[in-house]
Amino acid sequence: MTRRLILMRHAKSSWDHPGHEDHARPLNGRGRHSASALGDWLRVHDYIPDQIISSSSQRTRETCAGLQLDVTADFTPRLYHAGPDDMHDELTQATGRTVLMLGHNPGIAWFAEMLVEQPPSHARFHDYPTCATLVADFPIDDWAQIQMGTAQVADFITPRELTG
Repeated sequence: MTRRLILMRHAKSSWDHPGHEDHARPLNGRGRHSASALGDWLRVHDYIPDQIISSSSQRTRETCAGLQLDVTADFTPRLYHAGPDDMHDELTQATGRTVLMLGHNPGIAWFAEMLVEQPPSHARFHDYPTCATLVADFPIDDWAQIQMGTAQVADFITPRELTG
């Protein structure tokens, strides 16, 4: 058996509202367009999650909504600016076969690097730009068995590849 993780950074957020706290920052137009494009890409490639675990921030909520996936999301404050350890701990509690995790940099980039056995030969993998998405497969039956450095990369993409 295998488990699949779709690890996505939130889409591009707006800095146009100086009074907003960081947690409340919304997406900008480019971010909304990117989220929609990534949702289409997930459907075309049949990378459909059966569980979504996301940071509780406004920009991750809007990214999740923009994907237009028919999956209920669990928005948790624990993933807001989480580091790899907290992301790992959240993932070990997952119940889905294919889990989409939505988070923030720098934690998500570090987590992606730690998870994979061999990183993809993609120029943007290590800086993990907004809405970057890793699809990785683990040779496990249960998320509680996840070990760092064991994931096989199935795919990696950035929104610029889809939107120009």
